[in-house]
Amino acid sequence: PALTCFVLFMAFPFFLTLILSFFDFNFLKVKKLAHIAKYMKFCGFDNFVEMTKDRRFIQSIINTAVYTVTTVPASIVIGLALAYVMHDNIHCKKLLRLAFFIPYISSIVALGAVFKFLFREDGIVNIVLSALNLISEPIKWSVDPAVSKIPIILLSIWSSLGYVLIIYMAAIENVPKTLYEAASIDGASSLTQFIKITVPLISPTTFYLIIVRMIAVFKIFSSVNIFTMGSSITSNTSIVQEIYSSAFGSYTHGYASAQSVVLLAIILIITAIQFWGQKKWVHY
Repeated sequence: PALTCFVLFMAFPFFLTLILSFFDFNFLKVKKLAHIAKYMKFCGFDNFVEMTKDRRFIQSIINTAVYTVTTVPASIVIGLALAYVMHDNIHCKKLLRLAFFIPYISSIVALGAVFKFLFREDGIVNIVLSALNLISEPIKWSVDPAVSKIPIILLSIWSSLGYVLIIYMAAIENVPKTLYEAASIDGASSLTQFIKITVPLISPTTFYLIIVRMIAVFKIFSSVNIFTMGSSITSNTSIVQEIYSSAFGSYTHGYASAQSVVLLAIILIITAIQFWGQKKWVHY
């Protein structure tokens, strides 16, 4: 049963997407599934060549790269700091852990709607910034290209923080207590113990979280779609959103398949580079 589900919902769509990327295809023109081959026009690498001229798709790659570079390190660093602090015996430890984890298991659509409300022109964020005399007039978060990515970045960090926190807390629990005791006897401060003991010993967990979070950010869609809904600006569109627009907006399914293949190639290349580089800083 598991193999059947994998073939139907993973392997078959993957190979079908790979095949469609070399065709000019519009599914809406198909009248009978038995004659679907008649509506598939082989175009070779034309779809991939077209992507090099598509400014919207190139911009979506740049935007997604910005999301990755900003959200992944931030969520890793903040999650690690919180996990290290909560590792000690503090009050309401379980309650705090639950509070940080709830956004991760909550609907990203609901969270996106909340953030869109907070960052409205007359929203709470602008009200607070005005009260602190940090801005002279309300910031147009949803339409100003200079700041339109900030709400999406903050939402991505906040929604992923709980997962990073839980994983790091489990990793820190497995660090031998004797190492901390020996370091304390030698006169090492808490900061030194954290840098010299905790960080190296949980480096495999850090490597895992970087890979997982990077892939998750490259697939970002819902939060971006909520902020850009009804807007024609491309300053914050993601790759997946652009693929969705090509497939279900322009109905160019062959071109959308080619975009999906490029996204897969980008993720594979970056992951391969990280696996190559981890030999220098990950300690097993």
